Amino acid sequence: MSDTRPPSAGNIPEYTVSEISGAVKRTLEGAFGRVRVRGEITELKRYPSGHIYLSLKDEGGKIAAVVWKSAVARLGLEPENGVEVIAQGRITAYGERSTYQLTIERLEYAGAGALLARIEMLRLRLAADGLFDAARKQPIPLLPALVGVVTSERGAVIQDIRTTILRRFPRPLLLWPVPVQGEGAAAQIAAAIRGFDGLPAPGVPRPDVLIVARGGGSLEDLMAFNEEVVVRAVADCRIPLISAVGHETDTTLIDFAADRRAPTPTAAAEMAVPARAELAADLAQKAARLIGALNRLTQSCRLRLQRAERGLPDLPALVGTARQRLDDRAARLLMALPNLVAARRAALVDIERHLPAPWQIIEARRNALALLSQRLRSGLQHATAQRRALAARITPRLTVAPLRAALREARSRLEGMAGRLEAVSPEAVLKRGYALVFDRRGAPLTGAAAVRPGADLRLHFADGEVRATAAGRQGRLPL
Repeated sequence: MSDTRPPSAGNIPEYTVSEISGAVKRTLEGAFGRVRVRGEITELKRYPSGHIYLSLKDEGGKIAAVVWKSAVARLGLEPENGVEVIAQGRITAYGERSTYQLTIERLEYAGAGALLARIEMLRLRLAADGLFDAARKQPIPLLPALVGVVTSERGAVIQDIRTTILRRFPRPLLLWPVPVQGEGAAAQIAAAIRGFDGLPAPGVPRPDVLIVARGGGSLEDLMAFNEEVVVRAVADCRIPLISAVGHETDTTLIDFAADRRAPTPTAAAEMAVPARAELAADLAQKAARLIGALNRLTQSCRLRLQRAERGLPDLPALVGTARQRLDDRAARLLMALPNLVAARRAALVDIERHLPAPWQIIEARRNALALLSQRLRSGLQHATAQRRALAARITPRLTVAPLRAALREARSRLEGMAGRLEAVSPEAVLKRGYALVFDRRGAPLTGAAAVRPGADLRLHFADGEVRATAAGRQGRLPL
């Protein structure tokens, strides 16, 4: 039996693909173990499964990386494209594609420069969205009834705010305790701001002003106040908000979105409430100025009244003159009425003297009437004579025969018309046995449908009328 195997190619060992992939993976993981890799995040992708795939690059190369879903919550920061970070994890190989990658367990910013670059990128993006516009700023109320505070319940910040408000103008405080640094701090700060904005809840009043405060710290410690979720919560808050994060030289992104920025928490408390002593002094000063102004106004009015009084005439003298004038007018009025009556009587007597006697007027009217009657009688006699003369001149010209013919023709036409009228006369129809039916108001009824049972009727015959009552309607009677 012959050997069919191919001849051996010397002493070179032979491996399968899986053996090579496994050897490479073991070599990488054994040689490097845990590593810290510095680079800029790029090609960031989030999958529905919850895993995050990205790449880290620098000037000379690029390495693929993955963050498994179980490690996302413990990363320490939110990965973003363009941010330089230090990734901690393990080097491993992916045999199916013959690639290697970094499995990231934690992320941190690569120094202050990377943090500042990331903050600046976010600031520019939020500014483009209009979150920092001056038109969005709200005025701080002069004397709030309730002050809300978002900060840690432990530490000097809340004590400074409480002490300052108690010293200036005691106001009740409502604290929403939150962590101010570390994982999850940004989400809790944003939730506290939105929670205050959503009040009032049952039994919890709504603050008139809100203070978001934190003490000093490094740039990494203040990063929770540079997160987008916090900045957007501050910009959307309908309560006037004062930001007091860090020391006077520290600036965070919520300072741009807040309605007012305070350099310290103590200064924020001073902005939130006025100083009672200053208010009292200002009120006393305004009261003094108001009293002085009222005194000056009263003095000015008194002087004007005195000048007006000097310009007025002697009122008793004016009243005496008016009373004397009234007495004179009354005396003249008493004399004027009898004089007027006497003058009217004299005028009537004078008119009476010039009037004629009544019998003279009647006699004159009788004479005029007799004259008109005589003239009318003579006129009638003259007109009658003229008509008789005219008739005498016309009568001989007329012949009797044409007149008789015309009369006969007219009589014939009249008799024909009388016959036709007699044929269509309602009285002739009634004489033949017919009757006219009227309702009780005298309106004619032309059909049985118009008659209701029990209706009062009037039947008009040729020789008179008869009243009747309708018993009911029947069908058409046979002929």
